[in-house]
Order: sequence, then C-alpha cells, then structure tokens
Amino acid sequence: MTAAERLIDAVAGGEASAREVCEAAIARVESTDARINAFTEHTFARARREADAVDARRAAGERLGPLAGVPYAVKNLFDIEGVTTLAGSKINRGHSPAREDAVLVQRMKAAGAVLVGALNMDEYAYGFTTENTHYGPTRNPHDTSRTAGGSSGGSGAAVAAGEVPLTLGSDTNGSIRVPASLCGVWGLKPTFGRLSRRGSYPFVHSLDHLGPLAASVRLLALSYDALQGPDPLDPGCHALRSQPVHHLLERGIAGLRIGILGGYFQDNATAPARAAVAAAASTLGASEEVAWPDAALGRAAAFIVTAAEGGSLHLQDLRTRAGDFEPLSVDRFIAGALEPASWYLNAQCFRRVHREKIHALFSKWDLLIAPATPVHAPTLGTEWLDINGSRQPCRPAMGLLTQPISFAGCPVVAAPMWPQSTGGLPIGVQLIAAAWREDIALRAARVLEQSGAAHL
Repeated sequence: MTAAERLIDAVAGGEASAREVCEAAIARVESTDARINAFTEHTFARARREADAVDARRAAGERLGPLAGVPYAVKNLFDIEGVTTLAGSKINRGHSPAREDAVLVQRMKAAGAVLVGALNMDEYAYGFTTENTHYGPTRNPHDTSRTAGGSSGGSGAAVAAGEVPLTLGSDTNGSIRVPASLCGVWGLKPTFGRLSRRGSYPFVHSLDHLGPLAASVRLLALSYDALQGPDPLDPGCHALRSQPVHHLLERGIAGLRIGILGGYFQDNATAPARAAVAAAASTLGASEEVAWPDAALGRAAAFIVTAAEGGSLHLQDLRTRAGDFEPLSVDRFIAGALEPASWYLNAQCFRRVHREKIHALFSKWDLLIAPATPVHAPTLGTEWLDINGSRQPCRPAMGLLTQPISFAGCPVVAAPMWPQSTGGLPIGVQLIAAAWREDIALRAARVLEQSGAAHL
C-alpha cells in the first residue's frame, strides 16, 4: 500500500483527522517548495476550513466522500473562488478573482478533498517544460537541475516531491503525460469530452482535456470517478453519465488484447524510452507490434489546430500587449494567428478521418503501449535534443509521442517506469485504450503498479 492509500484509509478509519493531514501537507509545501517551485498560490486558510468540515461530518456520523481529507492542488488555469486565474501568464494578473470554483474543483470538494493551492505551468499551457519567465521554472524533484515537464509541470512536481498526493492538470497535446513521465507519477488524460472544462482557462477548444495526476493508481481512479458527470453548461462535455472505474481496478488484464506501438513511436524514442516500453510490455504480456495509422500526420495536424486556435484566442492581446507574453511562446501565438484558414479546416477534416482509423484499430486491440516522452528529463534550458541521430528542438519534441494520441481523443494513463539507463530518473509509458474505456487503461496501470515494474 502506498503512502497516499494509507492517508485515505487513515482518515476514513478515524485514525487521523483531516485537519492533521492538512497541516502535514501545508508543512511539506512550506519546507519543500522553495526548492521545487511547483506552487504559485497557497490556499491554506481554505484548506483548513475544508479539512475541519470533513472532521465535522465524521463527528456527526455522516458518510464521508471517497477523497475525504486528501490534500490536493490544481494547475493555475482552474478557477478557484477568490483567486485570480493566472493560466501561467503576466497578463491575467490584472483580471478579477474568480467568482466561483471550476466544476472539477467543486466536484473534488464534494468528494471531501482539501485544496491547498494553485500550481505553476507554461504560459497559457503552450509549452512542455514549465520554464515560466513570469513565475520561474518548476524543477524536477528527482534532480532540480532538470525540467519537470509541462505544461502541467507544477502538477507533476508537487506529487513527485510529496507535497500533495493528488493534483489536477490539463492535457492538450500531452501536458499531463509529459510531466507524469519526467516526474515519475501517474497521470490520466481521459477521453476527449469526458470531463467538464467549465471554469478552466482554455488553450485549444478542439483538443483540451482535464485530468488528475496522482501518487498511486488507486488515487488516480478515485479522483477520476469523483470528477465525472455530465455538464449541460459545457458544450464540450460529451459524457451522458458517469462510468465509475475504481471498483474495476482489481479485475486485471486477463483476456485483453495488448499490443506495442511501433514505427513512429519507436523511431522517435531513445533507448531509455524503448526500455521502459519493453519492461511494461513484458509485465503486461504484450509482444506484437502495432502501427498507429498516420501518426506523423496526426501530430502535424495537431500542431496546425493548436497554433490556429491558440493564436486566435489571444489575438487582441497579441496586437496590444505582445511584450507581456512569455518569450518562449509569443512567436508561436503570432504565427498561429496568421495561419491560413484553409490549413485549419483541412486539419480538422483529416481529424475526422483519423478518428475513424483509430476506431477501427481498437476493434482489434484493447490496449496499446507506447513511450510517453522520447527522453527522460532534460536539464533546464536545453534547446536541442538528439533523438536517434535526429536533431530536434527540445520543447516541441517533448510532445512527439503524445500529440498523435491527443488528436484521436483516446484515454491514456501515463505510467512511471525506472529503466537503469537513466541513472535513477523516471520515464513513462502510455497505456492507451479506446474512447470511453478508461477502465482498461487503469486496470493495466494497476497491474504495473502491483508488479513493482512501475513505482513512485
């Protein structure tokens, strides 16, 4: 049992109060975060109130929620009542504080979780390394000279550093899976449209997902269950009903058809990333190589959609306040705003065809394994990577292996692996299932976790 699981059971069983757990988390944040820089805002007063409310419900004999007393934090693009939603930017500092919590924050509170703060990220989620000029870089807890990944870098680092066992992040092109891979934590990108996005600052409406990162698969599944539910006020939320998965974790993988993504996914992975996949495949009993249709085209089309929608969203500020943008992203936003409409329309048309091909692929396979990142965590400031003899720009290259999957909208669990060739640093694998089958990816993750092949 992980420390995160013991925490849940201790509060539920009355062996520890939610207030005691809350104070311990606050102390860890205060003692650790100067080194990691995961947090941009503390909500400690709120956390104490929420913890006290959990304890009061228990004292009254009321039933506690599934996340009762669990400390968590959210990427700073989630609305938190009374807090300005920064989305990693300087420009948003001038906005009024949020008037209410984001829907997913509301659902976490209803489940008994205790919010301790907001987390660092790449500006407007346009990046993969959380080297934020405005708020400083988030550092990898396993080696503070290295990146935590992004854009949900604060979300990955806070879990890996033991500050909180659970966080929420967003994933447009890989922004949950990349920090999960580099920080060695569990991350879930649900099916596109599964979770409400209302109350989160957008990046790319056509591709944005929200989801949890956690210290254990059990906590990942519990939080995912708590976050589910239709939202008629979010036109991008396509889920008609909840599909709880926590009770399915111990079902195992017997009878599942599991393959290994080859071709593009092997060509763009270094030796440690391939070793991580091999270890996961061995544990899950997978041996057959599978081709993901048009993976390179999927990534290219995702780039076009991302640039066009991101640039359009920020067009007014690009015209009047370009100097206040993050230097690492402003040129890409401007380029996206100038992108021909025909490129965008063609990319969206291709997306429909691409999804049909992926749907057909999952008629033959239940689960596919792929590397999550081409390399383990690079040092901060790295500009170029050597990936199997190909010189690639570091920041966009971190999404080489996640973007094609996001483009298809499939659910993915990022599972941490620890190949010997990384010198003690983690690197993750993607466990990819068909749309709406998060349960399959989480069952496979649980097998990896219990085998010891993946650990925190």
